[in-house]
Amino acid sequence: MSRIAVVILNYNGKTHLQNFLPGVVQFSPEATIVVADNGSGDDSLSYVSQNFPTVQLININKNLGFCGGYNYALSKIEADYFVLLNNDVEVTSGWLAPMKDLLDRDETIAAVQPKVLSYRHKDLFEYAGAGGGFIDTLGYPFCRGRIFDTVEHDRGQYNDIVPVFWATGACLVIRSKLFKDLGGFDEDFFAHMEEIDLCWRLKRMGHKIFYCGSSTVYHVGGGTLATGNPTKTYYNFRNGMAMLIKNQGGGQLLWKLPLRLILDWIATLKFLMGTPAHAWAVLRAHGYVFSHLSSILAKRKRLKDIPFAVPEVYPGIILWRYFVLGRKNYQ
Repeated sequence: MSRIAVVILNYNGKTHLQNFLPGVVQFSPEATIVVADNGSGDDSLSYVSQNFPTVQLININKNLGFCGGYNYALSKIEADYFVLLNNDVEVTSGWLAPMKDLLDRDETIAAVQPKVLSYRHKDLFEYAGAGGGFIDTLGYPFCRGRIFDTVEHDRGQYNDIVPVFWATGACLVIRSKLFKDLGGFDEDFFAHMEEIDLCWRLKRMGHKIFYCGSSTVYHVGGGTLATGNPTKTYYNFRNGMAMLIKNQGGGQLLWKLPLRLILDWIATLKFLMGTPAHAWAVLRAHGYVFSHLSSILAKRKRLKDIPFAVPEVYPGIILWRYFVLGRKNYQ
């Protein structure tokens, strides 16, 4: 193994592999490339083995989700840095070097993400990660370049290198030892927001997460679950609340959790007026959290010796800024 392992988790993604794997191989000469297949029913594995003999394969045999799939695959790989790369990401020439150099220079940095632009509209930031991720005081995530459904045009405004709260799972460069020491992703999340939970735990341990605007990738997005899919709504609301319970300080959680519930119920009423399937998804998400509260609290207890307070939390409520005050972009 080289110092860097680029690991692409794949599930029935032969078309994405055909479109994007050649570029990953071409533009990542310093890395070992691994495709970890999450029990695909298509012929993804045979396509890779026949066309990319230098790419290593890990056959997981069944779909363990984003979290379980990566936890399994990365346990089989030895490298200093893991690069978790979605199969629907187009990389560019020199994309790895700036992020690797950042980690090499500063041992307090645990993870880095590049600038993430839309593959279909390359002058726009992409939903998953954009110009670096943050959360507000209630645990709602947002990005520089993307707040809720509003995305900004890339005018070079985020060509910087700055600390952020979370880095996107679509293209995440992370120190392998820290990933393994923390136990990887929370597999109960299955998919969505798991990278935010991981970054929150890293930051509680005193590590830094960075955005590197001198590296650029293009993300298709929605490859596993489209934005309008109620299942995606379910995972986002379920995992967002579980993450808050796991990582928020006790005194603040006493008022933040009820307020978060109220805001989620307001969202449910809004969904009922147009997309009732999403309303049901929110209710199912809350049902899961409260029926599994003991296991979520047990995870919180295991982290009790790690401080709760972390920097880069926006002190306001992003829902209020966006929907009431009409503040649609990061600036």
